[in-house]
Amino acid sequence: MATSMTAGFSITTSAQATAATRVQSNRRRRITPRAGHALEILGHAIEYLTDEFIHEGVGLSAGSSQLEAVQLLMALNRQVYFECPEAQTLGDRLRTALHLRAA
Repeated sequence: MATSMTAGFSITTSAQATAATRVQSNRRRRITPRAGHALEILGHAIEYLTDEFIHEGVGLSAGSSQLEAVQLLMALNRQVYFECPEAQTLGDRLRTALHLRAA
């Protein structure tokens, strides 16, 4: 499944884009059922790979394919999350309502 989702996907570009997005906004997101399902599947895959990695007892190395797979799944997880629209805060809704009444 991860293979089909990553076709034509550049992990380094996405990681930089999501890092910039994270700095700009720390608001809650409206997660659609489809995105929620994707996040759930990615979370289970990350957990499975990290458990396997730990149980094997192999030391951390930069060229480890398992470690690269975990990093790829984590980047995809962040990408799916940050593609969800931001939820309006109570303050935003109040400002919008007060602005509409004042006009």
